[in-house]
Parts: sequence; C-alpha cells; structure tokens
Amino acid sequence: MKNLEETIVQQGFKVPASGGKRSPFNINAILIFSISVITLIYPQLSGHSILSTLPDQYELWGHLLTFLCALFLSLYGTPRAREAALRYHIVDKPDGRLKVQKHPVPYLGGMAIYLAFLLTISLTFQFDQRVLGLILAGSMVVILGLFDDLGALTPQVKFLGQCLAVVVLIKSGIVIEIGIFPDWLKLVLTVFWMLGIINAINIIDIMDGLATGVAFFASLILFGVAYLNGADMIATLTMGLAGSLLGFLRYNFQPAQIYLGDTGSMFIGLMLGALAMIGSYSSENSLALLSPVLILGVPIFDTLFVMYLRWRKGRSMFLGSKDHYALRCCALGWSVKQVVLVSYGVTVILGLIALWLIQQPSEVLPTFVLVILGLLTLVVARRLSRVKMD
Repeated sequence: MKNLEETIVQQGFKVPASGGKRSPFNINAILIFSISVITLIYPQLSGHSILSTLPDQYELWGHLLTFLCALFLSLYGTPRAREAALRYHIVDKPDGRLKVQKHPVPYLGGMAIYLAFLLTISLTFQFDQRVLGLILAGSMVVILGLFDDLGALTPQVKFLGQCLAVVVLIKSGIVIEIGIFPDWLKLVLTVFWMLGIINAINIIDIMDGLATGVAFFASLILFGVAYLNGADMIATLTMGLAGSLLGFLRYNFQPAQIYLGDTGSMFIGLMLGALAMIGSYSSENSLALLSPVLILGVPIFDTLFVMYLRWRKGRSMFLGSKDHYALRCCALGWSVKQVVLVSYGVTVILGLIALWLIQQPSEVLPTFVLVILGLLTLVVARRLSRVKMD
C-alpha cells in the first residue's frame, strides 16, 4: 500500500491523510447541506411545507435544494471514496493497451454517487412502489459492479445480474408504456432498453469525465421534460442524480483523480434508462416517443458503433477494444478535453431537440429534422470507422 501511495503522490495526486486538518470547504458544505436537509425534511415531519406557502412557480426551488443536497454530499463523499480505494488497492492500473493512464487511478467513485443520491432521496422524497423498485434495482447493480471492480465476476455473470435488476424494475411497475403495444411487447422492449442503456453508459466510460458529464447533462434534460409535464417524482430523482454526478465530476474530469468503475456506470445507466423510459413525452406527436433516444444519443451511438465494428472484425461483444468514437477522435488529433467537451455539447443539442420535439403538434417538421440527424450520424460513423487504430 505504501508503494502505491508513493507512486500516486509522485504523479501529483495527494492521498488523503487519515488525520490532520480538513479543508474549510467541508465545514461550509456540511452547513449548507444541513440547512437544505432541514428545509426539505420539514414537510415530512410537520405535515406542511415551508415552500407550500409560496406560489406554484417557486416549486423549482424545492428541486434546486434537492440538487444542492446531492451535490454537497457527492463533493464530500468522493474524496472519502478515493481514500478508501487507495487504502484497499481498489485501483485501475495501466495495461498499455486500453488503460493508458500514467498511474493507477482509484475506483469506487460509483459508491460516492450512489450514496449521495440515496441519502438525498431518502431525506427529500416520499417513497412509493416505483421509487422503492428503482432503489432496490440500483442497489443490486451497485453491488454487482463492486464485485466486478474487484475482478470477481465474468461478463456472463454480470449480464445475468443486470437481467435480475431489470426484473425488479418490471415487478415494481417500471415498464415502457406505449398504448398501442401489447403487454408482452412492452416487457420485451423494457428489457432491451434497460440492458442497452446500462451497458451503454458502461461502454462510454473510457475517458476522463466523459460518461459522468454526458450523464449529468442527460439528467438535466430529463428533469426539464419531467418539470414541463408536472412529473414530480421523475423531476426529484433526476435532480438528485444530477447533483450527485456534478459533485463527482469535480474529481473525475481530466486529469481524473477517481473513476466511476462498473459500480458507478451501471448504476447511472440503470437510473437514466428507467427515468427516461417512464417519462411522459407527447400524446399528439408519436415521434416524440423517440425523445429518450435523442437524450441518451451519445452513449447509444457509441454502443451501436462499437458493436458494429466488433461484429465486422469478428470480435466478441464482451471484450474491450479501441473502437469507441472517443478514442478514434483522439487518433485524429483531438485532445481528451476536446472530445469530452464536444460530447457534452452534442448531448445538450440532442436534448434541446428532444424538448423541441415533445412540443410539436405536427409530425412533418420533426420527421425532416430526425432524417437530417440520422444522415449526419451515418456520415460521422462512416468517417470514424475509417480511422486506423494501432
């Protein structure tokens, strides 16, 4: 352990001491967090809300407080998770092939996000069957991811665990609701969607800050959809997730001091997939049903792109490779920060298009826009597929 800590310190990263003075920021964070918690938990203790005396338009402040609680919990918890990972050697070591970082980087970032989200939601939200199902399924993939980060699972066992988590979601009533589809088709689509998004976030987590930031902006867009539709449960959960992600991103952006690990990527994927799936989009424009695909377009694109290239080369879908769009952009001369920031920008643009799509009464203009987006996607995919990777 001492040699590992010395190596990381030499690379310019501090290993938190178990004693000594703490940063003044922690005191401020705890103070603000406490005030937020008192404000948010008060309604459950007294039977009425401090915010309820304000006009309806101030409901947004409640969501903001939820966001701040999760943010400060994540900011406080992430360094603690990093310290624990270092002390117990739960690190991602360079291998010279896919893992090209210069030094071992701690895992367990997913635990910080999970705990910040869980504590915030437990203090600010009245649980129902669907919320409990989400938390149980999320806890299952967190434990599954932790075992995988420790190297104790095969890809097949991990996939089976993901399937069991999806079954929990279905049993709690979290399924795709499209009226014209029979029940059996809704269940099949739910399984494919959830497994796809869980693994899409996992697949895109190959660069400092990429998966975390993309998920953060996707969460904000999902909050916008929920807020516009008056879906309070989804709005609260997306704000809790967004705050947890932003706090972690402070330490995950290049150069990353801690990684998500499968613990974090699978938890984020499950939450985003479920919250996007049960959202209300439009009863007038059937194309609005594609909004979740747009909001999560970046990880979906990377997953399909990687799967196609691996299939074309005759490689297993479960084995890692350099086929990701982000790595191919770097091979074209882009820096890591450029790739990550452009990915954030694309996520925001696709999310805004999704919000616009939801509000369109006609399908004519949305059809034209979606066709243009599809053609642009094919052009980008074709260009990137020609990049030669070592």
